[in-house]
Amino acid sequence: MSVTVKSEREIELMREAGNILAIVHEELAAMIKPGISTLDIDKKAYEIIKSYHCTPSFLNYNGYPASVCVSVNDEVVHGIPSQKHILKEGDIVSLDAGVIYQGWQSDSARTVAVGEISKEAARLIEVTKQSFFEGIRYAREGFHLNDISTAIQQYVEANGYSVVRDLVGHGIGRKLHEDPQIPNFRQKRRGIKLQAGMTFAIEPMVNAGAYEVEWLDDDWTVVTRDGSLSAHYENTVLITKGEPELLSIRKDRKQAAVNQI
Repeated sequence: MSVTVKSEREIELMREAGNILAIVHEELAAMIKPGISTLDIDKKAYEIIKSYHCTPSFLNYNGYPASVCVSVNDEVVHGIPSQKHILKEGDIVSLDAGVIYQGWQSDSARTVAVGEISKEAARLIEVTKQSFFEGIRYAREGFHLNDISTAIQQYVEANGYSVVRDLVGHGIGRKLHEDPQIPNFRQKRRGIKLQAGMTFAIEPMVNAGAYEVEWLDDDWTVVTRDGSLSAHYENTVLITKGEPELLSIRKDRKQAAVNQI
């Protein structure tokens, strides 16, 4: 396993990639409403990313046909946008996107309400988001990778949900997926010792029911096996000697985000 430590210049480029991606997510969240198609979301994502002279990380990545993964309700991740898939009042939609800025990547995901949603769905979204922040309490130099994984799982399960086991977070840098893999559940080994300058995409995927998932016939869309709702929250994270830096949060909102830790 080769885990890269980024230079200050490389971190600055990833920081800019993350700031642009944060803007993309804000604009996509603002357009979410009943009656639009998941393809409408993808078209908007492509338009915004290109307007910043960036490249969508996901478009044509291993054959994926879109700029953003749009996963609705029981779709965990990698939902393929479609003109036929129309959002309805009460749906929840997970948006997973990435941008490449001057050769450097950023990756993040958010789950968004479509109109008025149930209290149960809202709680799932909130617990998923908070599980990320519980995990990154340990995303700092001197801790081990498994400290992050264990904290995420403990928080999720304490709230009555389950973490997906077949999909994990990952390192990120010049490539979208780099070493190491970052499970959202406890491992038998401690994993690597964290070092300032490492950059990770940490992304809890949380199911309201059991953790088992399956792939649809398109070979991309992952759904909960029991049909329960699923939510997703992800940021690109920089390990520092102190508090972690969230590279995929708007520059002017980073401290507020870190205060959630």
